[in-house]
Amino acid sequence: MAKRVCCLYRVSTLGQVEKDDIPMQKQRCHEFAAQQGWEIVSEFAEKGVSGFKVSAKDRDAIQEIQREAALGRFDVLLVFMFDRLGRREDETPFVVEWFVKNGIEVWSCIEGQQRFDTHVDKLMNYIRYWQASGESIKTSIRTKTRLSQIVQEGKFRGGNCPYGYQLVKKGRKGKRNKELYDIEVNPDEVAAVRRMFDLADRLGYGGRKIATVMQEEGLINERTGEHFHYATIQNMLKNILYTGVLRSGETQSEVFPELQIVAPEQFNRIQEMRKQRAAVHSQKWDAAKKQRALEDREEQAYHLPMRNEGRALLSGNVFCGHCGGRIFASTGRKSHHKDRSKDTERIPIYKCYTRSQYKERCDGAATYRAKRIDDAIEVLLRDIFRKTKVVDYQTMLDSQIRSGAEECR
Repeated sequence: MAKRVCCLYRVSTLGQVEKDDIPMQKQRCHEFAAQQGWEIVSEFAEKGVSGFKVSAKDRDAIQEIQREAALGRFDVLLVFMFDRLGRREDETPFVVEWFVKNGIEVWSCIEGQQRFDTHVDKLMNYIRYWQASGESIKTSIRTKTRLSQIVQEGKFRGGNCPYGYQLVKKGRKGKRNKELYDIEVNPDEVAAVRRMFDLADRLGYGGRKIATVMQEEGLINERTGEHFHYATIQNMLKNILYTGVLRSGETQSEVFPELQIVAPEQFNRIQEMRKQRAAVHSQKWDAAKKQRALEDREEQAYHLPMRNEGRALLSGNVFCGHCGGRIFASTGRKSHHKDRSKDTERIPIYKCYTRSQYKERCDGAATYRAKRIDDAIEVLLRDIFRKTKVVDYQTMLDSQIRSGAEECR
């Protein structure tokens, strides 16, 4: 009886995929299986999955193949080269050993069968993936170095094009004679970008406030046709590209005037302001955490029961009646007194996530006092419990028995 074979094909980048397939590895594995007289019963392809960066436990193909192996559905695991199984010296050797211990032969079209008959076999197995891991590290270093050189030359390194810019082809070609993109300012998007930085610099606004002002002024995201989300604005405010500086990791280029949308001085002022604001919030958060810790410690010292004040009855189980979005529990100030030092009491509230993140998508209120909603629900629940007390269980049981007997009859 011919041995049953499971084939695994893998490429690290989607650029290596040809017409949604990995033909070279597939063809070689089919030829090798035919030479051995084996029958291929299953095939798995990982497209754009790094064997060095991604752990085996996070690779769906490896997990599925292990399940198939545990169920005894194949006899041989075949790959083009052993590094297709992975390139992690602290993990891949043990993955290979797991298959062998579970009665699965592991073969490579190039390197033959991996055995574990002797200690030398185990050592060679480890050395193979230690070497593969080193090759991945070298490739990563070469890639980072080249990307750094690209941005220092003022060229686009790839990826998403930030708002305010556009990608154009100007005849520059890569090593494979493929025409590459260059980046330039998009005149249709510049006004919105400058308005964001102006509001942040002159008025000290944060992302949420800027989003509200721009919505009122009718400035929309030209790419999506919707209003700017505050998270998008916050990310844009910290992108140094708007000063005309290209970046790749820790490497930054010189200033390219043709790419500059905002002045470096303005950008630096905004970054300093953001840093100070973050420090203030961090101090407030640390102080609040310390206060809660002290309160909890005092309660534990006096063996007091756990407090339940401020805990919303429907936390995680209530939805907005206006937009259908989830409502989450939080706390809010009891009143909005100008002098916040006089108002330290906080009360439980419910907040609509959609309303708080995307104002235009929900026409309901952003917050609701938890007490009003919880009290109404409590009345309904108590009424249900009250009705259950007057139910004649014997009558209900007799009815069920009669109904069941009638069905059987």
